Amino acid sequence: MVFYNIFKKERPKDKIKIIADNREKNSLVIANLIEKGIEVIFEQLNIGDYLVNNIAIERKTYSDFISSMINKRIFQQLEEIKKFPEFFLIIEGSENEIESENLKKASKGLILSIITKYKIPIVFAKNEQETAEVLILLAKKQNNKNNELSLRPSRSFKSLEEQKQFILEGFSQIGPSTAKKLLEKFKTLKNVINAPEQDLKEILKSKFEKFKEILEG
Repeated sequence: MVFYNIFKKERPKDKIKIIADNREKNSLVIANLIEKGIEVIFEQLNIGDYLVNNIAIERKTYSDFISSMINKRIFQQLEEIKKFPEFFLIIEGSENEIESENLKKASKGLILSIITKYKIPIVFAKNEQETAEVLILLAKKQNNKNNELSLRPSRSFKSLEEQKQFILEGFSQIGPSTAKKLLEKFKTLKNVINAPEQDLKEILKSKFEKFKEILEG
């Protein structure tokens, strides 16, 4: 049995735990989580693919996102995930995986509908490793309530400013701090989208190219 000195200021920290659906066992996301020292607990989840505390996360590769849009399965999943107090969707990969221009346009329309109509936050990840990083960051933030939490996992807003921040955080790599800086400078979402490139670069820096790619894609 291991004992620790209760009079020390620092006590051993509990290992970060993430619950994953059984169907995710062979995913590279799981391999990345375990490699980073995360304790993964497998369960049969009826809703979502991952649970971090009371936050439900639905993970979809871009191709799976398209498939679920075509067979309309995603609409049931969106309604079910909202049964949790907090939730969001991770879309993994890129629209470049899809050859059909019509499907690309339809997917963009669905993404906007998920954000505005269903009020479900979306996080975009390049690959399985980045998805794992998002889950780890979320788990760490849940363990440290003093950190400023993103509005993305929230389902209710107190003000128009929070709603605008919510939408900006839907863009890849834009967190709460960057979203607030954009709104402080440009005031409205329309002004952000129509802002001169140089003005955006001053705030977004290395994130600018990705932001531009999404806007023009």
